[in-house]
Amino acid sequence: MTRLAGKVALVTGGSAGIGRATALIYAREGAKVVVSDIAVEGGEETVRKIKENGGEAVFIKANVVNDAEVKELIDKTVSTYGSIDCAFNNAGILGEMAPTADCTEENFDKVININLKGVFLCLKHEIPQMLKQGGGAIVNTASIAGLIGFPTAPAYVASKGGVVQITRVSALEYADKGIRINAVCPGGIETEMISGMEENLLAAHPIGRLGKPEEIGEAVVWLSSPAASFVTGHIMAVDGGYTAQ
Repeated sequence: MTRLAGKVALVTGGSAGIGRATALIYAREGAKVVVSDIAVEGGEETVRKIKENGGEAVFIKANVVNDAEVKELIDKTVSTYGSIDCAFNNAGILGEMAPTADCTEENFDKVININLKGVFLCLKHEIPQMLKQGGGAIVNTASIAGLIGFPTAPAYVASKGGVVQITRVSALEYADKGIRINAVCPGGIETEMISGMEENLLAAHPIGRLGKPEEIGEAVVWLSSPAASFVTGHIMAVDGGYTAQ
């Protein structure tokens, strides 16, 4: 029996990278998957891959910085599949790299809006639906950058540190209501986001390599599954030993 048979999973930022890999694993484990992103072509490709492997999925376009669109995403997910049992709030960007004094206000606002406000809005609309159902599991994408400092990425670090803290707060608020809320903190993962930085990042990982999107996906799906039934408010580093140094 697959771990999430009969469950419904929502993945934001599902058009590529960690989001796509996680959506595929949710489907492999028996969940019906709603893939969401602003990148329509990539999102539809994720759905196609799920269906090719015998899974069930739909794509719903939504911008996580827009409250009305996030609400509509939740409503459409429920009207399509009847519930939201698992949610992976993953949409995010790196933004422009620059020291703090050189970080533009425009860049700071954009990164905070997508990475932090986007997670907040998803939680804001996912939690009431899960309360109605009697429970659920949510995983937010933070980063090792939310645990330690990374020079030249002030907006990204601030946004991911915020995700860590909103995960803890919301987990405490709903722990006795059947809703588990956790976060994953990926290290350097082989995705487009770190293109051009691979060599520097590689040397910083004690395990001797970068991670694969699927390795984050496996952690997310475990946190979403009954196997993690006593885990909430946990900030899980999946980083090849990076933050153990």
